[in-house]
Amino acid sequence: MRIFYILLVVLFFEKSFAQNSLYLKPDRVFDGEKVWEKYGVIIKGNKIEAFDSFSNLDKSVLKDVKVIELKNCTLLPGLIEGHTHLFLHPYNEVTWDDQVLKEARSYRTARAVVHAEKTLKAGFTTARDLGTEGSEFDDVGLKKAIDDGLILGPKLLIATKALIATGSYGPRNFSPDIKIPQGAEEADGNDDIIKKTRNQIGKGADLIKIYADYRWGLRGEAAPTFTIDEIKLIVATAQSAGRPTVAHAATPEGMRRAILGGVETIEHGDNGTPEIWKMMVEKGVYFCPTLAAGDAILQYRGWKKGIEEEPERIKKKRVSFKQAIEAGVKICFGGDVGVFAHGDNARELEMLVEYGMTSTEALKSATSINADAFHIEKEVGRVKKGLMADILIVEGNPIQNISDIRKVKHVYKNGALVN
Repeated sequence: MRIFYILLVVLFFEKSFAQNSLYLKPDRVFDGEKVWEKYGVIIKGNKIEAFDSFSNLDKSVLKDVKVIELKNCTLLPGLIEGHTHLFLHPYNEVTWDDQVLKEARSYRTARAVVHAEKTLKAGFTTARDLGTEGSEFDDVGLKKAIDDGLILGPKLLIATKALIATGSYGPRNFSPDIKIPQGAEEADGNDDIIKKTRNQIGKGADLIKIYADYRWGLRGEAAPTFTIDEIKLIVATAQSAGRPTVAHAATPEGMRRAILGGVETIEHGDNGTPEIWKMMVEKGVYFCPTLAAGDAILQYRGWKKGIEEEPERIKKKRVSFKQAIEAGVKICFGGDVGVFAHGDNARELEMLVEYGMTSTEALKSATSINADAFHIEKEVGRVKKGLMADILIVEGNPIQNISDIRKVKHVYKNGALVN
């Protein structure tokens, strides 16, 4: 009787394991680097078990594996959003100042839960959240809630509060007699910089974000904030705990200081020059251009895209982005989502193509390149045996028409079907 019982248990677990094995059979697979026609993927548990054509697979491998036909579909690695702010929502709804100063953190967290789910269901199974913008360390709890399965959302890499030089960030333009809560954490001088960098890491930061410049020049123009030595100290402090440092930077000098200081990615880079791009290639620094954010802000200010002539800021961004591509700078995908709507992350992919990248290059940025840049290439970013089964299936062919990436059919995260 005991032997019989053991056999029943073994058979039960074998059956349960087999039921958890799928062969996804689309028309094509983009593996994070190139396209494979008539290939498919076996998911076993939470990992990719095999990646091959149906005809090449040993039939014994397919025993007890459920085959899912996906006609006229493309399978890709789950996309990686490189620059999001889950605690923000579009500025044409509520201004940034009012979100930071007037919306309760509990309210902002409730919004962030909704934003996380929209991001995941749009096919983005991993996201780098680059600062809570006044919501303190609330991204730590959001990340844990996702990891524990309490709410739906992408795997998060979080920056918590981010670091700014005193006086350089916002909200601003209030009486100097009033101390206003800031959208990031002020840090100055060696001891203070070390302490606050370590504190953010200790509270749960996966990376440190700095604002290497901001709009605090004499006439309100963007100007550098931290010195090179200060940036080097932040980078060294973060590196000692295994964390990378990334930089908001839009001016040539802010970018130069950040690059020489040792940051790993430059965010925005609106006014990059050929000299700056060359330096980034030499130092191996990635560029996250956030095209969609600037585009959205100008539309909020009244620009009628597609009808009126492009503003000078857009024209300059096109030129500098083209220079970066021609110089060989590695491009990260990241839209600065929150400036525009969460779930509309694909807007940045469409704009990368609009600004000169091929669809394949844009999709690489959102998968394998981001995985490499964010040090998660051993987990996600490619369709490859042994990696996590984070998979996006869309109808159509985004290699031919990048907007097909919006036609989400299924999303798998850790091998589990999300939608």
